[in-house]
Amino acid sequence: MEILGIIPARYASTRFPGKPLTVINGKTMIQRVYEQASSSSLTEVVVATDDQRILDHVVSFGGKAVMTAEHHQSGTDRCFEAYQLHGQSFNYVINIQGDEPFIRPEQIDLVASCFRNLQTQLATLIKKIETAEELFNVNAPKVVVNRAGEALYFSRQPIPYCRNVPNDIWHKQHTYYKHIGIYGYRTDILEQITQLPPSGLELAESLEQLRWLENGFHIATAITEFETIGIDTPEDLEKVRELGS
Repeated sequence: MEILGIIPARYASTRFPGKPLTVINGKTMIQRVYEQASSSSLTEVVVATDDQRILDHVVSFGGKAVMTAEHHQSGTDRCFEAYQLHGQSFNYVINIQGDEPFIRPEQIDLVASCFRNLQTQLATLIKKIETAEELFNVNAPKVVVNRAGEALYFSRQPIPYCRNVPNDIWHKQHTYYKHIGIYGYRTDILEQITQLPPSGLELAESLEQLRWLENGFHIATAITEFETIGIDTPEDLEKVRELGS
C-alpha cells in the first residue's frame, strides 16, 4: 500500500502560539512527531503548515514540508490540500497529530493495517477506558463501536448509559473506549468528506468525525494499548518534558 503520512502543524494557536517549534529536551515538538512517523511503515511523511518558520525548520532537519492555506477549519482539510500540493498519487493518507511528540510508530502502523480490508473508507484508533475520571472527562471523546469494530457514534459524554449502576463503576460494568485522534483516509474518501458542510451532530459535540458518520461514511477502528500524550497548553508541556529523550 502506498500511504502518505501528513502532519498538520499550525503556528497560530489560541492556547499555545508557536507550539510546533517548542523544544522538548533538545528537539522541537514537530521534529519529534516527524521522526516517530518516519519510523513507521508509511511510504512518505510530510508536514503541512501555514507558517514559513515551521516549513524552514522542518527542511533544516531534513524533513519534507508543504505550505498550505491559513483558513482551514480542520486538520482534515489541511491534509487534503497538502495531498493535492504533493502532486504524487497515494492510496491512503494518515493524519498524524502535530502535538503528540511521543506517538508510537506502532500506532501509525495499526491505523494503516485497517486498510488491508479494501472496503475500509476511514480508520482511527480507540483505547479501553480504565478509570471513571477518564470516562467522564469531556475532553476525552468516547466511541461506541459495532461488532465489526466500526464506529457507531462519538461523544464527549459516556455512552451507553449504565442504568441503575453508580457512575464511579460504570467502566467496570461495561467496556468503554476513548478515541485516539489519529485518522486514516482512503484518498478518494478524503476528497469527498472535505466537501461536506458542518453537520448538526458535529456542531453539537464539536467533533468533526460526526460529520462523516452523519453523512453515511464508515469509520473502522483498531484498539491500541498505548496512551497518547497531546500537548495543548504550556502547562501540558511542563508535564511531559521528563518523557523526552
